[in-house]
Amino acid sequence: MAAQTGTVLHENVREEIMRRVRSGEYEVGQALPSTASLSEEFGVSAITIKRALRDLQPTGILRSVPGLGTFVREHRRFIRDLDFSLTSHADALRLGLEPSISLVSLTREKIVDPAFDPLEPPGHLMLCVRKIIFADRTPIMYDTSYLPRSLDDAVVEEFGEKFIGDALRARGTKFTRTKLLIDAAPASEQARETFTIPNGYPTLRRLYRLDTTDKSFCVYGVTESPFDRLACMVELDAEPKKSRR
Repeated sequence: MAAQTGTVLHENVREEIMRRVRSGEYEVGQALPSTASLSEEFGVSAITIKRALRDLQPTGILRSVPGLGTFVREHRRFIRDLDFSLTSHADALRLGLEPSISLVSLTREKIVDPAFDPLEPPGHLMLCVRKIIFADRTPIMYDTSYLPRSLDDAVVEEFGEKFIGDALRARGTKFTRTKLLIDAAPASEQARETFTIPNGYPTLRRLYRLDTTDKSFCVYGVTESPFDRLACMVELDAEPKKSRR
């Protein structure tokens, strides 16, 4: 019988580990056996085991924690409306989520990421609010928002407890239009730390611009979410709207 190639070996290991996860043999949150143990069990090299484990991380099956090991990820995925930015607590509840936020930082920065260019951001310093958004105590989004620096300090202080949309609406801000740019991009350093995902892991990235009745007041931002954690849904009319004559 011909010897199996390294590629076949690592694929066999990968499929067996995936089977064990899906069958519940390896439970959510459980640490997998060490590389040495798996190597001995499967009768393959440690390199083959590491390759199989590495392949499973981008699929959302496993996550690696430096110094601790490889763990089974929770297979829960949240689905939300495409135009829903989680800036409103009421909207989150409407979608069946119990939302909460954790304020990461408040700084003053310019928008320098060229990905924002289609949204026509200003070139001056803005108030930058970074936060983690949770649904049912599970982190689902890392959000970076940019707002005018003219905001009252009392409103800014509320961002640590309220969603930006709720805080601004309570102060009389009226949103008129949302512009979205959605793509896939490698996770930022902050998102990698938030979701404990490896470098290069692709995320669902949504850049947005929220216009208000005050043309000089716009909110810009970007949210990042692992594909296995969050998905967007859009509903369109089946028939096109009649054009005006």
